Amino acid sequence: MLVSVLLGSAGSNGLTNYLDRRIDAMMKRTRGRALPSGRIHPQQKVLPLILGLIIIALILAWMLHPLCFVAGFIGVISSAIWRKTISCTFLGIIAGCSPVLIGWLAIKPVFSLELLLMCCLVAIWTPIHVWSVMLANKEDYIGAGLSYFPLGFRDKTVVKMLFGLSILLYLTALLMYRFGNFDLFYLVVANILSILMIYANARMLFSTTPLAAWKVYKLSAFPYLGIIFIAMCLDILLL
Repeated sequence: MLVSVLLGSAGSNGLTNYLDRRIDAMMKRTRGRALPSGRIHPQQKVLPLILGLIIIALILAWMLHPLCFVAGFIGVISSAIWRKTISCTFLGIIAGCSPVLIGWLAIKPVFSLELLLMCCLVAIWTPIHVWSVMLANKEDYIGAGLSYFPLGFRDKTVVKMLFGLSILLYLTALLMYRFGNFDLFYLVVANILSILMIYANARMLFSTTPLAAWKVYKLSAFPYLGIIFIAMCLDILLL
């Protein structure tokens, strides 16, 4: 399961980098990546490795359970289509839920409320993560010819949406505690991280600056979702 998720995530990430290589080359934030910077030339050299990783991951997913294969296949497709469009965030939600589904269905091939709540965490977290980095680098995105949401909207409008999503994220984390049979350890970690997320988004209500948006992005990039899932695992081990 671990190898399947690791290889599938690596392959999908490589595929998105390949598909976005031309736009990445026009943006200050991404032009240093391996493909747009020319460190890999010709760029097509990465395709056999990328496709090989994805194929191996999907074969392993099938060996785990057919439902794992379906989740992985949908995740790969979602990460690859309609790149850099308004659909990107919503397709990212589907792709982001794919590893969660594979992990759950490999151990317990039954859909449940706990699985739904974990996917809801990913679904609410994704726009906070994506839109905050777009706000932080708005001029960079616009300079590359991109204009999809939230780039064409007033910053204040987007910030209000992010603040609302941060509250919804907190409520979902609490519901995860209520219905996921977790103990005090998870509850403490979820509260601390969620309050920090709300605070970071609340600051943008009064100061819509690239730095404030970047702090929200960095908070979401690993500390929030990564530690939340680690806390779930540790909480179970500590029971």
